[in-house]
Amino acid sequence: MNATRGALDGLKVVDLSRVLGGPYCTQALADHGATVVKIEPPDGDETRGWGPPFLGDTAWYFMGVNRNKEGLALDLSRDEGRAILWRLLEDADVLVENFKPGTLARWGMDYARDLQPRFPRLIHCAVTGFGADGPLGGLPGYDAVIQAMAGLMSVNGECDGDATRIGLPIVDMVTGLNALAGILLALAEREKSGRGQSIDIALYDCGVSLLHPHLPNFFGSGRVPARSGNAHPNIAPYDSYCTATVPIFLAVGNDRQFARLVAHLGAPALAGDPRFVDNRSRCAHRPELKAELEARLAAHACEPLARDLMAAGVPCGPVRTVADVAHDPHALHRNLFVEIGAYRGTASPVKLSRTPATYRTPPPALGRDTRAVLDRLGVDRALQQQLLDAGVLKTAPGQAPD
Repeated sequence: MNATRGALDGLKVVDLSRVLGGPYCTQALADHGATVVKIEPPDGDETRGWGPPFLGDTAWYFMGVNRNKEGLALDLSRDEGRAILWRLLEDADVLVENFKPGTLARWGMDYARDLQPRFPRLIHCAVTGFGADGPLGGLPGYDAVIQAMAGLMSVNGECDGDATRIGLPIVDMVTGLNALAGILLALAEREKSGRGQSIDIALYDCGVSLLHPHLPNFFGSGRVPARSGNAHPNIAPYDSYCTATVPIFLAVGNDRQFARLVAHLGAPALAGDPRFVDNRSRCAHRPELKAELEARLAAHACEPLARDLMAAGVPCGPVRTVADVAHDPHALHRNLFVEIGAYRGTASPVKLSRTPATYRTPPPALGRDTRAVLDRLGVDRALQQQLLDAGVLKTAPGQAPD
């Protein structure tokens, strides 16, 4: 933690999003200095219960994408709750939400009809499953569903196995990054026009955007891409290989690197073998290539071999576990982990020289900042108590208005 003002210092964000894509986006904004007010329903973002593991009564899943935010628990389905939201939007720069399309319109908060005329500088970012219209418009979308429907699972898995979900919520996270990019683009444009705009981010679109190189290959050949396990569809050797210890991943991108690899393994003649003389030949003889390499890799322990090959200019690395990464000296050197009290998280990978990310507060307990946010809005304590008694808002233990 430090007192450096972030690149987005002064930016005010109202975050109505839940689960992963939206919160991942708004955490990045908050890490770089934006004031983010996260509004949850009184029973909380559902990912608070997505455990174990838990820290207290909050799942670490939630903890991973909600630091540096103020936590306000508010029932937006009720008029009194939306009245508070209207007040928050009066000086907000950005509104992020991932409601089912049409929800804000039913609440009298449609962007074009209601928000834009009242707040012309407001940037609205809507994260949805499939967008608002079209054959799938308005349908709910979760990461794994999009992985299936956008073709990602079809190219993931072993050659002779079933289509397989990628082992992390890649679509949600890329959607969050695209939402972040869209917000920053809209902010840059607002500097010129003085006007906000609405940003449409759909998980489905983001999933399809990840199909490189399979979709370009399909456009060029008309052939449906097949699963290739860990192997690259266009390059060889670009795969995981057995060693005497743990597997090593070799990512050989050109003939020079291949020559260095086989020379280091004591088989320089393989670089001139007609089966392996160039990438096209190596791709045509993948089984033979893998057999030749693994016969020689079996004599080596992975870690020292990987260090030596990298030093020789051959891209490669050991296949590590999450626990390995959490204790990796280079990850520690790169300051990739954050600790605030009992909270631990992954630091921002964006390292700005003058205005670095800062880590100020852990993810909020449900309603942790309800009182502070309402005080800042000028909501008097008597009304706060009425709303609390009516179940419109909720505060964390010890934070109830007095």
